Amino acid sequence: MEILKWKKLSSKYLVKEKWATLRVDTCDLQNGTIKDDYYVLEYPNWVNAVALTEDHKIIMVRQYRHGADLISLEIPGGVIDGNESPEDAIKRELLEETGYSFESIELLAETYPNPATANNITYCYLLKGGKKTHTQHLDEHEILEVEEYTIDEVKQLLKENKIAQSLHSTALFYGLMKLGALV
Repeated sequence: MEILKWKKLSSKYLVKEKWATLRVDTCDLQNGTIKDDYYVLEYPNWVNAVALTEDHKIIMVRQYRHGADLISLEIPGGVIDGNESPEDAIKRELLEETGYSFESIELLAETYPNPATANNITYCYLLKGGKKTHTQHLDEHEILEVEEYTIDEVKQLLKENKIAQSLHSTALFYGLMKLGALV
């Protein structure tokens, strides 16, 4: 059996906001079924980074996440603004959140946070040679602490399921694999 894309018959926006848009589609599943109420979240695309300092420590941030009501240990990242490239976005986010600048940058992966109900992509990067060059310049809603961990400490955090943000765990696994540290 060949898998085919669904045909969108109609679409209506229920919410259109800066950070999230909710639409409801009517789709022809191309197997004779019409799905009348398929909800899709439209988010901006995101970036995150496995960011290594000059002394090979991974930069992490700790912050409160209201949706899940938890204090989360994560890698730096955020939303791509407007027509900004993903690479420019991650450099900006790292400078704003951590104050670090980096010698090199490499795209690790493009992942979809939840392709069943959301349309956005997360671009995961590996940055190396980080130096503290600026003070933090956080958005008005950001309150976070910057922390540094050795590669072994991050591996242990992953083994103990201490990094709850799935997109960040995914990027860390890609980064550790690229660094040859995934054992």
